[in-house]
Amino acid sequence: MTVYAVTDPSTGQVIEKYPTATDEQVRNALAAASRTHREWGRATTVTERAALIRRVSQLHTERKDKLAQIIQREMGKPFEECIGEIEFSAAIYKYYADNAERFLADEPISLLTGTGSALVRRFSVGVLLGIMPWNYPSYQVARFVGPNLTLGNTILLKHAPQCPESAAALQQIFNDAGYSDGAYVNIYATNEQVAGIIADPRVQGVSVTGSERAGSAVAEIAGRHLKKVVLELGGSDPFIVLSSDDLDTTVDAAVAGRFENTGQACNAAKRFIIDNSIYGEFLEKFTAKVLQQADHLAPLSSVAAAERLDEQVQRAVATGAKLVTQGERNGAYFPPGVLSDLPVDFREELFGPVAAVYRVSGEDEAVELANDTPFGLGSYVYTTDADQARRIADQIEAGMVFVNAVGVEGAELPFGGVKRSGFGRELGRYGIDEFVNKKLIRIG
Repeated sequence: MTVYAVTDPSTGQVIEKYPTATDEQVRNALAAASRTHREWGRATTVTERAALIRRVSQLHTERKDKLAQIIQREMGKPFEECIGEIEFSAAIYKYYADNAERFLADEPISLLTGTGSALVRRFSVGVLLGIMPWNYPSYQVARFVGPNLTLGNTILLKHAPQCPESAAALQQIFNDAGYSDGAYVNIYATNEQVAGIIADPRVQGVSVTGSERAGSAVAEIAGRHLKKVVLELGGSDPFIVLSSDDLDTTVDAAVAGRFENTGQACNAAKRFIIDNSIYGEFLEKFTAKVLQQADHLAPLSSVAAAERLDEQVQRAVATGAKLVTQGERNGAYFPPGVLSDLPVDFREELFGPVAAVYRVSGEDEAVELANDTPFGLGSYVYTTDADQARRIADQIEAGMVFVNAVGVEGAELPFGGVKRSGFGRELGRYGIDEFVNKKLIRIG
């Protein structure tokens, strides 16, 4: 049974429980979203919808302290990172407000034969279901909702069970921004109710950010009912270092790439693939920096999350890996650590403050190891050779490659992966082109 509750990760104490939606509430939510799409989504102009989403951006900025406090209560994220998440969410909504007219403008087509004209005009498709995760309670919603409300689709939003307070606060923002009832509807739905929502003919698509298992389950149901899905799932992102003219700065970037959100990010750097020429020096500096994180590390999102990570680390050690860490797990608090001497077939995604370091000899071996994973979300390449960077970027099997940079995501940059990391894109121009009817209008 799905239980929506705010549980303090640092203590395990349940702060507040929220009632799960009744079947009647789900039916009413579906009816409202469908009605509002007909009466609001199709009737309003792009300019009107852009003004509404701009107000959502403004309200995030005005309420960022309160929203950040809620996130910290729900999943333990450091407060300054919570503030950063709200600011990024506001930037995403503003980006779609600023660019909606351009993104949704008619697209003329040059005819090869015949007379007259042809164009593609973009229309909303209807009700969409968003299934959101716990690790970024505001940002993940912004990526899905920003472009789709601007387009005129209406939203049913099913948040993670441990983020019900964020869900309620976001619903209030859309209400206060002036949206019609049914444009954005938060539902505390069970998994069984979600299956019914996906099957409902009024629902035209589903977006899921979460685990590989959750994405697979949703995609299976959606496929049976011919519904489009966008999936942003797990990752085991490689961080390749082949050369550096400032190894301390490269190590700092590696630590930053691993420890954002206490390592609980799908696109965090997770596998550090280091050329043999600098492996020893990198490992020494990197391990020292990682262990320093123990002084100010936040808890993981739950005790269960820390227990899962502990099991994974122990399995790695059992295969012969060497673990350097500081301290022991204490409830949801997990000590930072570095795994080295790993077998190349250790492919698990470590969702927490533990880094896996591999030694390779040269570019080809680095690329081979980077691609030797069922995932393909993000990747990072550090090298002083610009031509080498371009070669590797072309060869890596991932949706995103960042060269000599971490933490440079932006509202304008498309986000998404390949292989078992999912499919479809969010953010940027591509984010507004997923759930859309690109209607051809040919005039003779």
